[in-house]
Amino acid sequence: MPAAGNTRHTETLARFHAAVNSGDIDVIAKAIDEFVAPDVDFVAPVPMGATGPEALKRVWEALLKAFPDIHVTLEDTVAEGDRVAARNTVTGTHLGPYQGLPPTGRSVRYGEMFMFRFEDGRIAELRGVVDVLTLLRQLGAGPA
Repeated sequence: MPAAGNTRHTETLARFHAAVNSGDIDVIAKAIDEFVAPDVDFVAPVPMGATGPEALKRVWEALLKAFPDIHVTLEDTVAEGDRVAARNTVTGTHLGPYQGLPPTGRSVRYGEMFMFRFEDGRIAELRGVVDVLTLLRQLGAGPA
């Protein structure tokens, strides 16, 4: 059974993902402000042109424009101490421009893994590995 701190962190992560899955950029931005530390260390394979919470907001703005029905399913979480690891499945329909690609109308499904480190109940560090190659292949832009 996870320690109380771990339960709190996994519950925070679940609330954050519920906001992300709302499809509403204002709800997502508000959740980022609530759950993410102002000096968060965010490292993921996405071009953002920003740092901290602003980078997360830009990522979600771009994703919602490209995949308005995007949905992130938490498949597994493992918590220990101040860290939570999450394995996710992302689905959506490519209805807007993404990384220079015009909309294809194609459905996508790809995996990602993130490690979250919490400080004072907020996400202080976020490191992710996203299966971008699978995503691009599904959009007809990656190698076969």
